[in-house]
Amino acid sequence: MAFLDNSGDIILDAVLTDTGRARMAKGDGTFRIAKFAFGDDEINYKLFDSGHTSGSAYYDLEILQTPVLEAFTNNTSMMRSKLVSIPRTNLLYLPVLKLNEQNPAAARNTDANQANQSFVVAVDTDTEKRQADGGIVVPGEARGIMKGINPGPGYIRIDQGLDTNEIPPGFALDADLIETQYIVEIDNRFGKLVGTSAPGQPGEDARVSFIDDDNIASYYFSLGTDPSFVGNNGNNMPFDNGGADQVIEGPRGTILSFRIKSSLELNSSTFLFGQVGKKDQTWTRTAGLGTVNIHYIDSLVRVTGATTGYRIDIPVRFVKVA
Repeated sequence: MAFLDNSGDIILDAVLTDTGRARMAKGDGTFRIAKFAFGDDEINYKLFDSGHTSGSAYYDLEILQTPVLEAFTNNTSMMRSKLVSIPRTNLLYLPVLKLNEQNPAAARNTDANQANQSFVVAVDTDTEKRQADGGIVVPGEARGIMKGINPGPGYIRIDQGLDTNEIPPGFALDADLIETQYIVEIDNRFGKLVGTSAPGQPGEDARVSFIDDDNIASYYFSLGTDPSFVGNNGNNMPFDNGGADQVIEGPRGTILSFRIKSSLELNSSTFLFGQVGKKDQTWTRTAGLGTVNIHYIDSLVRVTGATTGYRIDIPVRFVKVA
């Protein structure tokens, strides 16, 4: 890996992904480039200086001269910030995806031992037990903990829409700004996705669309096709008048919600905890119940809107009682 000198001519450095290289290597004549993406991971747009003393030609000079990474094919390290093309030129606000933690069952865990305040997945039945019985779950409260064997009650919810107070939420979001498809990526070694069809119900297992060479599983969910994952946001009330459970301030689009089921390997083994996580750590219980030793792995679940291109990374901690 290296940097490309960008002080002169603009350089476009393009490579095939690992999957593309594998398909080209088949040599059967079926290889076609059907999709491509641009990224700006290296660029810091705060370097734009509208007050430069030499005039407007120098406002973005520092940005244009920023060295860019030489292209490489590892998708877990490259293209983390993809550029999006929107043909309309009359938009003052762009749609976003935003975590909705207003419901305690959809909130991240904030226990003292959770420095990264992530969503927690208890990977086996011992970890799913109440704290008084040797587990990490507080009776009657989700506390950001999802049961990885018996999914529920905790879940993850993402709301979509225009997060601005300049447009009232009662206005309908334009059809081309409504997110109707989502791509969710998760490390397949750690967990799988489960729907949230009804409160207290486990929901259906999601079907994996694709697993890449780095073991990252991609799931595709569509409005109308996957009702236990994607639905319309029917609440169009302001925060202070019926919208207290909302996080999008302006017009609202769709809601994506899901749970995470732990993998068989995390459920039955401690191998991965030693390889990519931490073993024999301390989990502090509440109400004077002392501590319990745990193993954990920190990971990310990435959610991307297939229509708008907006994406967010969600921190998830997989926990196993030692």
